[in-house]
Amino acid sequence: MQDIYATISTQLNDGVLVATIKNPPVNVMTLALYQDLVAFTAAVAVDEDVRVVVMQSADPDFFIAHFDIEVILTFPIDEPPAKASELSAFHGMCELMRTMNKPTIAKLAGRVGGGGNEFAASCDMRFGVRGQTVINQMEVPLGILPGGGGTQQLPRLIGRNRAMEVILGADDLDAETAERWGYLNRIFDTTQAMDDFVDRLARRIASWPKGAVALAKASVVNAEPAMREGLLEEAYLFQQTLRLPEAQANMRSALAMGAQTRSGEARIADLMAELPGVDQAQG
Repeated sequence: MQDIYATISTQLNDGVLVATIKNPPVNVMTLALYQDLVAFTAAVAVDEDVRVVVMQSADPDFFIAHFDIEVILTFPIDEPPAKASELSAFHGMCELMRTMNKPTIAKLAGRVGGGGNEFAASCDMRFGVRGQTVINQMEVPLGILPGGGGTQQLPRLIGRNRAMEVILGADDLDAETAERWGYLNRIFDTTQAMDDFVDRLARRIASWPKGAVALAKASVVNAEPAMREGLLEEAYLFQQTLRLPEAQANMRSALAMGAQTRSGEARIADLMAELPGVDQAQG
């Protein structure tokens, strides 16, 4: 696979494709990164030379911060929301990561949040680093909801009650808790230890008969409830949140307060609690 993406570099060895995300300053999912991810996912799904996909970040502190708030602010809200009959491109991308006939692995060495976490949740396996990996769904304080599959994926991965805590609490989830809850397969003491383990695992899987790997994954996917209707409803409800009076104001305030900067994203949970009009929780 040739590198044709502005924000993703790829390297293919022995059937293992390692894709490295690089979109400074904090890997916000800008339109450029989003479009690259959609194109990359579609291409890798049909590439017969690729047996395993490994996603990682060039930035040790951020996998993908979240979807670009500035882009969300451009979404049209003049007309009443309507429920779509087809999946959005974002949902389609994530569903392809979840269901393509080759394993997908995410290495989460640093922070991952919002739409970035929804993308990671669509991968078959996720690995992290103790004291470094942090998961956050920060949409609700902004006045919206996780509209990229988070409300559907997280209950399946960690259970309904814990998904409610992550989505409604919008607080940081540390690596130890994420592993204990089953969101992360394993955590490691160092990034190098994670890299070594995932490299060995990916190469091991890539060495097995391709058809057996594809059919085994398909069988596991079949054990999960269908996602389509839930994703369509999520998209409809997301459109409704965009029209709430708090949403536009809170998203603009978050940007003014430092969201999408390195300093702001490093304390995104606290920044969300400091938004004007958000009651300050004590303790």
